[in-house]
Amino acid sequence: MQKTARNALRNAQAGQELAEASAAVITRRLGIMGEAMANPLRADHAELGRMGTEKVEAMAASAGAAYAGAMDLAERAGRVAAREGAEAADCMAKLARADTPFAFAAAQTDWAMGAWSRAISDGWAFYGAALKAQGQALAPVHAKATANARRLKR
Repeated sequence: MQKTARNALRNAQAGQELAEASAAVITRRLGIMGEAMANPLRADHAELGRMGTEKVEAMAASAGAAYAGAMDLAERAGRVAAREGAEAADCMAKLARADTPFAFAAAQTDWAMGAWSRAISDGWAFYGAALKAQGQALAPVHAKATANARRLKR
């Protein structure tokens, strides 16, 4: 749980840094575009040229990471569903073999308690994996925006 909490905090901090860096970059680049309109010959053509390509690169990397994260989450969900299907089938077999009301209730209770425990454990694991995927998808955009903010601050 502590690792999951640290990852959640790290993602929140990265999101805040991204928002601050984006604001700084947008503000500076709007100034650069205004300067370019006022005097096209003295415009910062290198910076103007970066504006589009870097977004495409960062977003493509982000989309790739998001896709990989989504596939990981889908695989996890599939494994959990298959396991739970097997657990339910096993419980049904025990219920069918139960020769007393007590045996029937015991099998049902065992399954329910196990399902509850697995649901909590699986939920935390899935949440942790989702946070990891979120961080990986955010990383390329965060890296580009914060690097631009540092470079344009000069």
